[in-house]
Amino acid sequence: MTGCCCNEILYLLHEKFDRGSELTNKEGSSSKPALIRSIGAIGIGLLALNSMIGAGIFALPSVVAVQAGDLSPWLFLAVGVLFLTVVLSFAELSSYFRDSGGPVLYTTSAFGPLVGFSTGWIFYISRMTAFSANVTAMAIYLSAIWPWILTEVGRASFIVVFILGLTATNYIGVKDGIRTIAAFTFLKLIPLLLLVLLGLKEITGDTFLPAHFPEIDDFGGLTLLIIYAFVGFEAATVVSGETRNPRRTMPGSLVTTVIATAFLYFLIVMVFVSVLPEGERAGSTLVDVGRKLAGNWGAYVIGLAAVFSIGGNLAAAMLSVPRLTLALGELRMLPGWISAIHPKYSTPGNSVLLLGGLCLVLALTGSFALLAAAASLTRLIAYGLCIAALPVIRNNASAEDKERSFTLKGGYTIPVIAFSLCVWIGAQSSPDAWKITGSLLVLGFGLYWLAQRQANTGNY
Repeated sequence: MTGCCCNEILYLLHEKFDRGSELTNKEGSSSKPALIRSIGAIGIGLLALNSMIGAGIFALPSVVAVQAGDLSPWLFLAVGVLFLTVVLSFAELSSYFRDSGGPVLYTTSAFGPLVGFSTGWIFYISRMTAFSANVTAMAIYLSAIWPWILTEVGRASFIVVFILGLTATNYIGVKDGIRTIAAFTFLKLIPLLLLVLLGLKEITGDTFLPAHFPEIDDFGGLTLLIIYAFVGFEAATVVSGETRNPRRTMPGSLVTTVIATAFLYFLIVMVFVSVLPEGERAGSTLVDVGRKLAGNWGAYVIGLAAVFSIGGNLAAAMLSVPRLTLALGELRMLPGWISAIHPKYSTPGNSVLLLGGLCLVLALTGSFALLAAAASLTRLIAYGLCIAALPVIRNNASAEDKERSFTLKGGYTIPVIAFSLCVWIGAQSSPDAWKITGSLLVLGFGLYWLAQRQANTGNY
């Protein structure tokens, strides 16, 4: 792509919801509905945190501890620091844009609409299948408290009510979506922090700094497993079009939240390996740690925390993922009705309904199982594409954009490390995951072709 073409695309993407049109539907300068910039730094942090902390924190400690023993907490911290290179690359990318779409805008402005669509489609499928899987996981955790959900009718009823509730909340306003996320965040973090406080007394010097390091047979596979704890932060970049001063808010909120999440994982896993003896770690969860520390009440409270943790993850997905299809629709990569802004609520209403409907079908039928196998691989591919877009965007940005952007120190050192990390981790994936990913891309290209045909015939 030539520099001129890149600049034109950047100009168009920046101007769609520029400062004068942030509240056009309220100020009267335009009759076309527009997104309202009502998300601040705290909202961005909550969105990123809940997108990262879902069901994984309740299962990963056991799996990692079996392979890495008392070294597990430090591995979580080390991988978190390494993964920060990816986050920092996204932090700079986000500082060049003010509109919703995140990865779609980055790769479109750098490589053109086809790559931009592919990136957005990959992210959309990954988040949609993860959403459906997590709703099912949430029903399983909740069934330990309310056994009726184990029945066929109970499970189906819970899935329908929960998904429709989240869909309705995000359909009527982004502020309600952020409030829902904030509530879930409080309800899941308080029990986890109490677990850490109760478990601190169990930490010994030998546990904190183990004298002997275990032999890890598959270090690459273990790193791939741990890094799943940190993916999802990019959800916050998708809502730039509804964020106050996103150029300044987004980079700081992303980096701070990921660092805080890595430290929280470190503390939780440290308590896990300190409370549970080596012979009891396989197959255990944080619920077992809660039972050890506070009896049945401890297990009950941590079980509820698991429900709220998954709920917060799902609430974050329902807020951010529709903005992907919104961006794809605005760029004429998906049918035009998807990009419609609700005239009353100023939300991407049709995109919210589309996601809610698809997730409801997948969660009820279980047909998402094969798609979920490739969810992590697809996200790594999208990360790599976005990081590869950074040099193009940086070089072709205007002087004003460069002055206002968050520019990484050290030239391209951090992005190169981040890109290499994505390639190395992606190489650990199975052939089946690559086959599923290829099939999903073929499906996406078909939808893209239909949208282009619609645009060319003037029916968009």
